[in-house]
Amino acid sequence: MDPRLAQDLADLPTLLDTVRTHTATYLDTLADRPVIPPHRAPEPAPLPAEGEGLAKALATFETRWADRLSASAGPRYFGFVTGGTTPAALAGDWLTAAYDQNPTSAYDDAGRLLETETVTWLRDLFGLTDAHRGTLVSGATLSNTVGLAIAREWLGERRGVDVAADGAAALGPVRVLSGSPHSSVAKGLSMLGLGRNAIVPVPLLPGREAVDPVALAAALAEQDGPCVVVANAGTVNTVDFDDLRAVAALKDRYDFWLHVDAAFGAFAGLSPAHAHLVDGLDLADSVCIDLHKWLNVPYDSAVQFTRRQDLQTRVFQNAAAYLGPLGERPDLVHLTPENSHRLRALAAWFTLAAYGRAGHRDIVERNIAGARALGEELAAGGAFRLLAPVRLNVVCFTLAEDPTPERLTALREAAAPHAFVTPTVYDGTAALRAAFSNWRTTDDDVRLTARALHDAAAALEPA
Repeated sequence: MDPRLAQDLADLPTLLDTVRTHTATYLDTLADRPVIPPHRAPEPAPLPAEGEGLAKALATFETRWADRLSASAGPRYFGFVTGGTTPAALAGDWLTAAYDQNPTSAYDDAGRLLETETVTWLRDLFGLTDAHRGTLVSGATLSNTVGLAIAREWLGERRGVDVAADGAAALGPVRVLSGSPHSSVAKGLSMLGLGRNAIVPVPLLPGREAVDPVALAAALAEQDGPCVVVANAGTVNTVDFDDLRAVAALKDRYDFWLHVDAAFGAFAGLSPAHAHLVDGLDLADSVCIDLHKWLNVPYDSAVQFTRRQDLQTRVFQNAAAYLGPLGERPDLVHLTPENSHRLRALAAWFTLAAYGRAGHRDIVERNIAGARALGEELAAGGAFRLLAPVRLNVVCFTLAEDPTPERLTALREAAAPHAFVTPTVYDGTAALRAAFSNWRTTDDDVRLTARALHDAAAALEPA
């Protein structure tokens, strides 16, 4: 054994305690760190010919990288929809690395059964019935892609084509109808050989990002045969929701697969005041939900659900002598593009076991209240205007005067050490968005964020 590796093994308890101390210090100071530190890239370092051992490697990391990483786990990182990591999820993730399981095989099935239990808890959390089965994947992009892959196989079933065997070309043209599809849908269609141009934009309700059900019915009537509809439960810019029950009702008249992208919008169901937004989610044929967003587990983690796991195994089954048969409950190796994956279920299991439905409802409702408070602060100051109502956990706003991309970039960069928001474009207007999804965010963080944005706006050159 390499002598440094042998020494690290001998010293492992002490070394792990050193890492624990480093981690605890980092987390204890998280709220006080620059959210986005000034960019100072270190000089590139060559691969060591001989290693320096864990203790020195940690010291090197602290010197070269630690202060350059963003405080994305903290309470004022409002970019994208980035959750933090609850204490229980952190413990689960550490144990995931320590136990180092690959839960995909029935030959060693405790990890697989733990994931199955976790997915069942998640299904119950989001109000889905046992008609849906699911498994964990790396994120919303892969969750959407898996759902669309199952939809592709369903289209083959409807058209008498074995897509898994003969390829997407055997299907002929495919049409995917959607009002405000996330960019990952187009990416997934590209990977699946269906093509980005398969998307057919459907008109939206006036002043909304939600699809017009009447326009969707008209678009479905124009289709020559079965197609796919991607409904949205929480758009990125304004957290708008399609009327899922109305969309699903169209299946009585038209032949389509209904995939719902509920990456973070599914969490609205945890709040009694907002559960109506996801009414009808269980009627979907496949569902995408991201966990490293509002469940506050570490990257990377998401879940996908479907009513047709039989079609899912047609797409992803992997035949090899060393793998188990499909069986009534297929091994995880037969359900996603990954032949193996880490026991990412453990972080989700821990946070659900530790805080339950009530604890995660509290996170969701505090975030919604924080987003509304920030929206009110920005709208009242005169420097900003909201571009949409704060429906859930995202504030979409812009400068009241001369909202050019250049001025918004300057504002965003000036505010970044104190609060991080991301750029977007909404209805042709350059804008910014603040997404609340971190369990640590408090009322004080909202006030500090509003002050940082107002100060940055006041410091801009006059329009």
